[in-house]
Amino acid sequence: MTTAAPHNDFETLFVSTQWLADHLHAPDVIVFDASWHMPAAGRDAHAEYIGGHVPGAVFFDIDAVADHATDLPHMLPDPVAFSSAARRLGLGDGMRAVVYDSLGLFSAPRLWWTLRVFGVTEVSILDGGLPAWKAEGRPLEQGETLRAARHFTARMDHALVADAADVARALADGSAQVVDMRSAERFAGAVPEPRPGLRSGHMPGALNLPFGNLVADGRMKAPEALQQAFATARLDPERPVIASCGSGLTASILSLALAASGRRPATVYDGSWSEWGARNDLPAISDS
Repeated sequence: MTTAAPHNDFETLFVSTQWLADHLHAPDVIVFDASWHMPAAGRDAHAEYIGGHVPGAVFFDIDAVADHATDLPHMLPDPVAFSSAARRLGLGDGMRAVVYDSLGLFSAPRLWWTLRVFGVTEVSILDGGLPAWKAEGRPLEQGETLRAARHFTARMDHALVADAADVARALADGSAQVVDMRSAERFAGAVPEPRPGLRSGHMPGALNLPFGNLVADGRMKAPEALQQAFATARLDPERPVIASCGSGLTASILSLALAASGRRPATVYDGSWSEWGARNDLPAISDS
């Protein structure tokens, strides 16, 4: 793991519903519906997409475009597999991607981070997501959107991805701050993990910053509020950060939040607690 360079700030990371409406038919813009729900929610993100989505948006299934050689959920695929998937979806080299989800700001940052990992430099989040689009009475399209295949070459940025060895090293030598985005109760080990077979608790030395502290009403909080959330968690945004969560999804919200505040986006521990909590060779402590 190396250190990622700064990428963006709040004004350029997010696009408004009006901007998107004005650019829906631009040939170099592709819109992704990156909706995903926790299994316990009992919701089918793809079925909801079929029922109504931003016109022209392509559904990106983070469970399908993933490494299927592991039992860990929605792990990044290798660059060749991602390139193949991107081409089929209609993402081409040099295109600008706009990403949204059905909750406002939950799973879209995972795709934002994924696209960044594989070399897409122009990728933005729809501010307010699908709820904002619908609240303004903007048009919806039903069915599956299929785009013509485009040529895409993945160029993996390893600086944005951490594995268990990177996390263990950072915890031992302090080279990066490890930040757990799960709830305070899960971090403390006060409640069972939602995935069976995982230990409760957290990594020794990790900080806790629940992802909900960075989001309000389906939007990223303002930079000043993000700074306060960092301070409350004792996170120094000027130092390298490795973000972890339950499965690598909400950890991406911290990566986005740091970029939105003009800092280096966090590296994401892709395996997160789904891996760490299942491995008895990795240390875990509980506060309860």
